[in-house]
Amino acid sequence: MNNLFQQHWEKVYDKEEMQLSWFQHYPRTSMEFIKLLNLPYTANIIDIGGGDSHFVDALLEKGYQNIWVLDISSKAIERAKKRLGENSLKVNWVISDVTEFQPSVQFDLWHDRAAFHFLTTENNIYRYVSIAEDAIKQKGYLILGTFSESGPEKCSGLEIRQYSEASMSARFEVGFDRIKCVHEDHKTPFNTVQNFLFCSFRRK
Repeated sequence: MNNLFQQHWEKVYDKEEMQLSWFQHYPRTSMEFIKLLNLPYTANIIDIGGGDSHFVDALLEKGYQNIWVLDISSKAIERAKKRLGENSLKVNWVISDVTEFQPSVQFDLWHDRAAFHFLTTENNIYRYVSIAEDAIKQKGYLILGTFSESGPEKCSGLEIRQYSEASMSARFEVGFDRIKCVHEDHKTPFNTVQNFLFCSFRRK
């Protein structure tokens, strides 16, 4: 695991959730995709870079039973567990750099809101795509949210890579068919607006 990268994120999660730009009470766009895909409640779902996001709360509330949350920050995972209380026992927690992730199961859905765009080297991007291809079942789904070309160029002090529908699709075209892309204007706790691009794909 990249220790410097991990240390960076552990320090970020010293802040309260309302001090983090990506915080949202309810992951509306992600849950709209969940509704569109109409997954069974027994589906294996993983949230990549989930941290202490409330996406897992929304999935549990809907009745999904097989949920994984992966994050490089142990502090973020512990915060999510504390918030969920006994419900945290229903979730599989993974502390890992996504580019070193070795899944123990295959997933019906791989969800990522704002982790992928922190990968800025071709090597790390290739590793991510390769791991996702292997981890997602045939005809399984990928939901990916990144900053759009109209979004920020940095986040939490780190450079990111912006995406358009075309450039995101090109990254995954070998193993996936694109279903739908939407833009989201995310209002941060600081009353600024960040433009995200969300795309859904189906594993070939």
